[in-house]
Amino acid sequence: MGTAGIICEYNPMHSGHMKHIEETKRRLDCAIVCVMSGNFVQRGDFAVFSKHARAETAVKAGADLVLELPTPYVLSSAEGFAKAGVCILDQLGICDYISFGSESGDIEDLKTAADALALDETDTLTKEWLNQGLPYAQARQKAAEAVLGSKAALILTPNNLLGIEYIKAIYALGTTMTPMTVKREGDAHDSATGVSGSALRKMLAFGKRPWSYMPQTAALVCIEALKAGRAPVLMKAGELAMLSRLRGMSEADFAQLPGAVEGLDKRFFRYAATAPTVETILEKVKTKRYAMSRLRRMLLCACLGITAEDSAKPPPYLRVLAMNGVGRELLRDIGKRTTLPIITKPASAHELPARARELFYKEAAATDFYALAYPNEKQRAGAQEWTISPRVVE
Repeated sequence: MGTAGIICEYNPMHSGHMKHIEETKRRLDCAIVCVMSGNFVQRGDFAVFSKHARAETAVKAGADLVLELPTPYVLSSAEGFAKAGVCILDQLGICDYISFGSESGDIEDLKTAADALALDETDTLTKEWLNQGLPYAQARQKAAEAVLGSKAALILTPNNLLGIEYIKAIYALGTTMTPMTVKREGDAHDSATGVSGSALRKMLAFGKRPWSYMPQTAALVCIEALKAGRAPVLMKAGELAMLSRLRGMSEADFAQLPGAVEGLDKRFFRYAATAPTVETILEKVKTKRYAMSRLRRMLLCACLGITAEDSAKPPPYLRVLAMNGVGRELLRDIGKRTTLPIITKPASAHELPARARELFYKEAAATDFYALAYPNEKQRAGAQEWTISPRVVE
């Protein structure tokens, strides 16, 4: 039996995610290893449930082993997020495939688009449009249209675009893993269907319960987190902590952030010093050139002390979040093949090589920050990263 890797966030796990896992297993007759974002997610937000809870929902929905994508790589561009996830899967030494959902469902079309976006010509055209004042997404789209023609429409939808970035990363790393895609059914932006994670997050934020749109076993994990006061975790609940951190930063601190270009760092420094809310800071900093998700990621990096240097090199360790019996066997196999240290007991992170140890310490600090947004104040204790072991599902 082979192994397929899935790069994910499961924020939160819903029925569409489970169908993707099931379809991947049906087609390939394989085990599933997930690389999942931790307590913060790529759109620049707090994850609505903690990483260990979400990892457990993944295993209960069909995954076998869940590893963490460290926060500096999560709070990166789609390209950086994808490349780091592919890199971790490649380092395991056991993955034959990378599986992802897409609006297209056609892997050959997505490969064609990936080839085109990797061309020097596309990069040159993108820069030309940027120099004319277009936002990055529009500049990239116009460059893609020049190279791909009608197929450039592929990159207009988020899951297609992320899938293309996975394929680009596979090619760039020279890995032998084969990309495959499962077509997403339904309208991911239609909250009435309950398909999208954003719809479920909105329900949770307004006190509604989306359990009917989630796998039953996953819903039970989330219900337990809610009862304990560890969810839903919302950025608004962490706002005072964020403002306090931001107001204590110097202009030099902002200059070290990922994406601190074209005066963005100066704009953040200026408005963080006086704005009364996080939304106000983002509104003041926002220009047509930059997507709000990019600014939200930059803001969170500022709050968490993440610099551009933190994600400049590939992830230096493997952190286990959850597993079942098959996952335990996979982990033994990975231990024989990988050159990266594997963390199952948090205390072992003290013995990591210098860069890996520093990155894990930042992860621990990020968890401390995240915990401040728990609804129940009794759940906000510090040092939680050092006390929570991987979830084991028997």
